[in-house]
Amino acid sequence: MNIYSDLSHSMIKYLKDMEFNFWNLLIMTGDFNIYNSLWDPSYIHHSFISDNLFVIANSFNLSLSYSTDHIPTRYSDNANNSNLVINLMFLHSDSSELNTHIIYPEWCLTSDYTLLTITKEYINTRKRTITKNSKENDIFIKEVIVSFAKLDTSSISNISNLEKVILDFADIVHCTWIKYLKLINITRHSKSWWNDKCNSDLVSYRSSKSIKSWKTFWKTVKNMKREFFNLKIQEIVSKKRGP
Repeated sequence: MNIYSDLSHSMIKYLKDMEFNFWNLLIMTGDFNIYNSLWDPSYIHHSFISDNLFVIANSFNLSLSYSTDHIPTRYSDNANNSNLVINLMFLHSDSSELNTHIIYPEWCLTSDYTLLTITKEYINTRKRTITKNSKENDIFIKEVIVSFAKLDTSSISNISNLEKVILDFADIVHCTWIKYLKLINITRHSKSWWNDKCNSDLVSYRSSKSIKSWKTFWKTVKNMKREFFNLKIQEIVSKKRGP
């Protein structure tokens, strides 16, 4: 689905109000005209309208795709104006193959917008997260605790008020998490389940670029994940003496 939302965010508001339910969407992309630090490192603020965009994407079972390039998608012809990241791509959440896109500024020709492309075989090598035991992780936890302590929990005697408090807390965690996200490279050390078999199959795929080797690689990845997490579950069960 291709989207254009003007500076008044008319399309975003329309999609949210209409509550469409498209579960067969693979890609939603276009010019959303939203400035946000989540996808543009040069922009330091968080836009509230982006929360509505994520609500819409979640309702379509789509997740934000992060470009491999991290460069602007719209280039200004005025030297006094900044280049922007306002063209975005959302991909099907349950797909392990559709996970990122590439920006080609050299293909825009006379247009001030770049082209966004995606290939089924691309392997994601970067992600945004808060690293365990990092300074950002400590600050994130402290801010969430402080904000949670300020929540008004004086009247949660009924389900409606309790749900409101829970939603408010979820918003606090979400906004604070986004605030301290960092872009990191994914290596074999980032995944505890990664082993030599995964590595060799990945090398084979990169050498041949064939669909067959790609399927072999992803089959190995899925099997290694399953074995690793089944083992972890068994360790927890044995340690806790219960499910």
